[in-house]
Amino acid sequence: MERRPAVSFDGGDLDCGNGLLLLIRQHIDPLAPGELLEVRSTERSVGDDLPSWCRMTKNELVAQSRDGGAQRFLISKGPALSPTAPPPLAAERPVGARTQAPLPRAVTAVVHPETLPAPAPGKPIPVLAVMGIGSWPRPRWMRSALHDRLSGRMDARAFDDTADDAVRLAVAAQVRAGADVITDGEQRRDNYASFVGSSLDNCQLVPITDLLPYVDDPEAFRVELEALDVPADQIRHPAVFGPLGRSRPITGTELPFLASLTDRPVKIALPGPYLLTRTMWMECISDRAYADREALSVDIVKVLRQEIAALLAGGVSLIQLDEPVLSEIVYGRAPSQRSFMCGALGARRDPPEELAFAEELLQSVCDGFPRERLAVHLCRGNWTPDVRAALTGDYRPLVSLLGRLPVGTLLLEGCTPRAGDLSLLSELPEHLRVGVGMVDQKDPAVESLASVSARLERAIHLFGRERTLVHPDCGFATFADNPLSSATVAEQKLAVLVEAAQRARGSRG
Repeated sequence: MERRPAVSFDGGDLDCGNGLLLLIRQHIDPLAPGELLEVRSTERSVGDDLPSWCRMTKNELVAQSRDGGAQRFLISKGPALSPTAPPPLAAERPVGARTQAPLPRAVTAVVHPETLPAPAPGKPIPVLAVMGIGSWPRPRWMRSALHDRLSGRMDARAFDDTADDAVRLAVAAQVRAGADVITDGEQRRDNYASFVGSSLDNCQLVPITDLLPYVDDPEAFRVELEALDVPADQIRHPAVFGPLGRSRPITGTELPFLASLTDRPVKIALPGPYLLTRTMWMECISDRAYADREALSVDIVKVLRQEIAALLAGGVSLIQLDEPVLSEIVYGRAPSQRSFMCGALGARRDPPEELAFAEELLQSVCDGFPRERLAVHLCRGNWTPDVRAALTGDYRPLVSLLGRLPVGTLLLEGCTPRAGDLSLLSELPEHLRVGVGMVDQKDPAVESLASVSARLERAIHLFGRERTLVHPDCGFATFADNPLSSATVAEQKLAVLVEAAQRARGSRG
């Protein structure tokens, strides 16, 4: 006897490449493993495409039949249970009631504010300040909560309570290490970039495997996914289905909660406008809402400006715009090197054209904001500890662009040979503070004080004490499911940076 579905909905005449998969994902995510979703459709192509999606996402197509003019599909979340198996225990069921009605797919009306709030004062960042780049290893229970929240099995209040505890641990570790500037460790984020998809209007986070039916070259896309260390079905990607808007903060409660935990200067990281444009522009998805990626970038700039203004008004000391894709422009060649941010999967043009586009977007986002409270972070990939898979190349192709960016601080990878000769950065304008990576977050060994002090002395020689900042090459856990260090090692590495900076301050009076 066929088991009854937990949820049913009618997809009408939508095909898999025109919104049906987004609706299926919204309905199937909250189900417990083994529960059934019933989908009805009048679109003929769904019968060919849906079985492939089920195989790709490891859900099971239990039954396929026709009822009059409509097709009926019964999909199990994960492997199907036997027809006589009992339903999942109540404790395993997701939070929230079942519904037989389809989730709304109407595009939300977007209104961008005409004026932005003025900045409030931020706590000054001291000379030779030590800081993390952003992410901190998440406890196992926090990673589980992230998955439960993204799939609808945990409500917002329960998630925030859990995340608050994780943030407290991350902040306490940085304070113990002696960091001068504190982050919340990005504990509430599944990764450093795609998290914005869960906050923006008309954008939905979907597992990256769900994008396969949308792309023009599925085989090439499979190669991209196979290059990732993190299982592709655990990575969520923002899917844009209407004009982007910011009706609520992108970073949620990150800043006020972080500021309540410390009296030190605080930093919030945001994905930069070029990174977001490359991440969100996917042929056959975004073009349903925007004519081209340039049109998409206009609204990305708007929502980022709104977020930056709100953070500055909240008293943040430093806003870091992450733009690692700049290095992919000049160094990336193989598909595996295009995938290191699990974005930027869309095609790019020739390097000079891409660099000009990136500069234009950064100029637009930063225009009118206080430069001394804005930073750009650049690295060569932080998705795997295998350095052979990361990008390699010095700053020569980028130094001119970096010098023109409308920010007051650059936070750059610097402690590995892949970064090349840092003396090239001596050409940067003197108004820029330069943060230099001095420990390698990919290496489990904690660097010696002597080696870090030598790197710091070199940086001071190049930029002077007033312009030099100290940090790791990149975050310790850019992707929640793939931390590159343990929390213990991360704290030890940060503590070595602090000791080296303290010695450098004392040696120069």
